[in-house]
Amino acid sequence: MGESMTGLKRSHMCCNVNETLVGESVTVMGWVQRRRDLGQLIFIALRDRTGLVQVVVDQTADSDLFAKAESVRSEYVLAVKGKVALRTEGNINPNMKTGKIEIIADELRVLSESETPPFQVEDSVSAKDDLRLKYRYIDLRRPSILKNIIMRHNVVQSVRSFLNGENFLEIETPIMGKSTPEGARDYLVPSRVYPGTFYGLPQSPQLYKQLLMVSGMDRYYQIAKCFRDEDLRADRQPEFTQIDMELSFIDIDEIIDINERLIQKVWKDTLGVDIPVPFKRMTYAEGMERFGSDKPDLRFGMELKNISELVRGTEFVVFKSALDMGGSVRAINANGCSKFPRKQIDSLVEFVKTYQAKGLAWINYTESGEIKSPIAKFFTDEKIKEILDFMEAKPGDLVLICADKDKVVFDALGALRCELAKRLELTRSDDYNFLWITEFPMLEWDEEENRYVAVHHPFTAPMDEDLELLDTDPGKVRAKAYDIVLNGVELGGGSIRIHRNDIQKKMFSLIGLSEESAQERFGFLLDAFKYGVPPHGGLAFGLDRMVMLMAGATSIRDVMAFPKVKDASCPLTGAPDVVDEIQLHELAIMFEEKEENE
Repeated sequence: MGESMTGLKRSHMCCNVNETLVGESVTVMGWVQRRRDLGQLIFIALRDRTGLVQVVVDQTADSDLFAKAESVRSEYVLAVKGKVALRTEGNINPNMKTGKIEIIADELRVLSESETPPFQVEDSVSAKDDLRLKYRYIDLRRPSILKNIIMRHNVVQSVRSFLNGENFLEIETPIMGKSTPEGARDYLVPSRVYPGTFYGLPQSPQLYKQLLMVSGMDRYYQIAKCFRDEDLRADRQPEFTQIDMELSFIDIDEIIDINERLIQKVWKDTLGVDIPVPFKRMTYAEGMERFGSDKPDLRFGMELKNISELVRGTEFVVFKSALDMGGSVRAINANGCSKFPRKQIDSLVEFVKTYQAKGLAWINYTESGEIKSPIAKFFTDEKIKEILDFMEAKPGDLVLICADKDKVVFDALGALRCELAKRLELTRSDDYNFLWITEFPMLEWDEEENRYVAVHHPFTAPMDEDLELLDTDPGKVRAKAYDIVLNGVELGGGSIRIHRNDIQKKMFSLIGLSEESAQERFGFLLDAFKYGVPPHGGLAFGLDRMVMLMAGATSIRDVMAFPKVKDASCPLTGAPDVVDEIQLHELAIMFEEKEENE
C-alpha cells in the first residue's frame, strides 16, 4: 500500500539540492537506491532522473519517522521533506553531485512499495540483455541508459534548433501509405474497409518528401519513424528513427555544407566537442581501393594495396586462379604484428572465411629480419622482397594477402583491417573522424534477378558527365549520391533526385520496370512531376546510430527507450502476439495451417 502525496509538492529535483539551500526546507521525491542503518541514524540514497541525494533520518528526533524509514527497501518510491544541511568533513562524497550536503528528514511518505527487482539498478549490472529488456522500465533507471535517453533528447532539440534557423519547415508525413518495397520488405497493415488491401508502413518518407518539394515547401525536415522488415544487427531495428530532410534548388556542395554545420552544432551542444569543418571527401572508388569499404574507418591505417601485377604469372594456384577469373590479389600491412602466434594468425584466416574468402596468405617479416611464410616456396626471395617493399613492410610487420573476386577481396580485407584495429585497440570512441563518400555507382548487377538494381533508389540522379553512359554502359554511371560516415559507420546518406521525366523513364527501364509497372507503383509521384518539379535533393541521418556513436554505446538498443531484440520481438510486451478471432474476421484474414512435413 502507498501513502498519498496530498499536501506535499516537490520543490526540487534530487541533484538540484545544493549548498546554497543549507538551512532551507525542501521536498524531494524519487526511488530508494540504497538504505544504510547505523543504529540511531538511517541514511537513504534517494534517486530521480537527475541523480542521488542523501536523506538522513534521526531516531532521537522522531522515533515514528525512524520506524517508517526502517521499513524502506530498494526501489520504494518516497516523498521526503526536510532541511538541507552540510555534511561533516569526513562524510563528504566527491563522487556524488550532491556529496557536500544531505537532507535531514522531518517527514517521509512511502508513496509506493517495490518487490525486489530482478537486477540491481546500477551500471555494473551483469544481467543478460533479454532480462534487462523484459524489465526495461527498471533498466531505464540505470544511470548509463538514462544518460543515453537524455542525450537523445538533447540531440533532437539541437537538430530542430539548427534546421529551424536554416528556414526548414517541420512537416509530418503519413505512417500508413502505399506499399512500394525497394530493397527491404515492408511491414503491412490490413484495411478493414477495403478487404484484401493493405497499407505499407514507410521504410522512409522518400516519396512524400519529394512531393513536398513539388508542393513548393522548399525545405522540409522531420524526425521520422521508419519501418523495415529485415534481419537485425547491432545497429538495426525493425522500427527506427531518421532525421530526414529535403531541399529544393540545391546542389551537392550546399547540402554537404548545411549538414556539416548541423553536425558541428549537435556535437557542440550535446558533447561540448568542437568538430572541424569541412569534412574529408572521398569517392566510392577510392574508398574501395584504399579501404575495401564504402564506409571506411580513417582512425587507423592498414590500407589495402593491389599486388596483382607483382604476382601475375605465378604458379601459386590461389593467386593464379583469382587473376585468371578477373579478380585481384590485395594485401594489408599489419604493422608490428609479426609477434602474433600461429594460433592468432589462423584465427584471422578463419575470420576472412566468414566474408566468403577461401583463405588468407601471409608473410611474417620478423623483427630479426627473417621471412616466414607458407607461400615463400612459390616465389623467389627477390619477389618476396619486392612484395614487402611495395607494402612498405619493416621488420616486425605482418603482411596479410587475399586473392579472389574483387568484391570478396574488398569485403574480407576491409573487415579484417577493422578486426585488427579492434584487437590492437587502435581506436577511441571519442575520436570523431567524419568523411563524405561521393560518386557511388548508380546501378549494380543483380545476378539472381539477372538485371540492374538501383544502389540507392530509382529516383537518384546520375552525374551530368555520365548521362551518355546510360545508353552505352549503365554499370559505369556514377550517381549524385553521398553518404556521411563516422568511424566506419554510415551515419546518413542521400542524393540529388531525378527531376527530368526522360531520365526517370530511362532509369525505370534500366532496372527492368515497365512504364505500366512504374505507374502502378509510383504513379502518384510521376503524375505530380507533370506539374512543375524543382531540382531537389536530400539526406537522412539515422538518429539511433548517431546517438549510439555519440554515447560510445555498442548497440542502438542502448539509446532507444523500448527496443526490439534480434527476432524483432519485444520481451517487455510480448509483441508480436496473436489477436482475437473477431479482429481477424473483421479484416477478412484467414490463416491456412501448414502440413507438418511442409
